[in-house]
Amino acid sequence: MKVNTLAARVMFAALAICLALSGAAFAADTDNTHASSQFQGAKANKGTVTHANKGGQSVLTLSDDFVVPDTPDPHWQLVDSNGTVYLLDKLKLKGDREKREIAIPAFVPNVAKVQIWCAWAEANLGEASFAAPVK
Repeated sequence: MKVNTLAARVMFAALAICLALSGAAFAADTDNTHASSQFQGAKANKGTVTHANKGGQSVLTLSDDFVVPDTPDPHWQLVDSNGTVYLLDKLKLKGDREKREIAIPAFVPNVAKVQIWCAWAEANLGEASFAAPVK
């Protein structure tokens, strides 16, 4: 059986292009991060939050300069693009530990704002917004 070398070269080139483009798309998806505006509020007014995809999950991470408010019960609270609010985990954990990173639950469609919410006083301590909703 005789192979048409021109056809083989064209198929090989097309395959190489497809592989290169799929690799670039995969790299772009795994390195896609979004930073919020600076936190604005009475107690949380320093730092930002970053959204990234890590290990197949959407994750929010507080910046190093963010200071967890010295209030009784600060929590992560997310607001989606429709204004629905989702109260999540505590920021302060036992033993002077802090939860500075959180995976966005599957039931949250997107995140337009991140709020630091005091569950004890039921007050918004500060919030940061994304230019466009993330997930």
